[in-house]
Amino acid sequence: MRIFIDADACPVKDETYKVAARYGLKTFVVSNSFIQIPQSSMIERRIVDAGPDVADDWIAEQTQPGDICVTNDIPLADRVLKAGGAAIAPNGRPFTPDSIGSALAQRSIMEHIRSTGEITGGPPPFGPADRSRFLQALDQAVNLQRRKLR
Repeated sequence: MRIFIDADACPVKDETYKVAARYGLKTFVVSNSFIQIPQSSMIERRIVDAGPDVADDWIAEQTQPGDICVTNDIPLADRVLKAGGAAIAPNGRPFTPDSIGSALAQRSIMEHIRSTGEITGGPPPFGPADRSRFLQALDQAVNLQRRKLR
């Protein structure tokens, strides 16, 4: 069991490191550019080439059953789920086989609306409640994935 962080715009890297350390999980911080990480043999920085979906492709190719991915990227979450992993958004929302279809559809609808020139606004500001939900969701995901691997 490992954790992959889609790190370029991830606001919960420090929280992920803490949970991973508690469970002794190897963590990969995947980005297109240098990101500072704590010195630990259990945390590995992986810098991939710049370009659309390069980090996503690397994470999806590495994901095995039991792995967990922290990402806001819905198509990446879908690929992680299909590989047998778990995916969690930084706001604590878990992506599940039951919810990923509607998330992909909603994403497609919003892309279409934006392509017409409509201003849709962005996501709500990230706050302390999101961090708390994320910590709880990541802890639950680790325990669920452990049970599945037994």
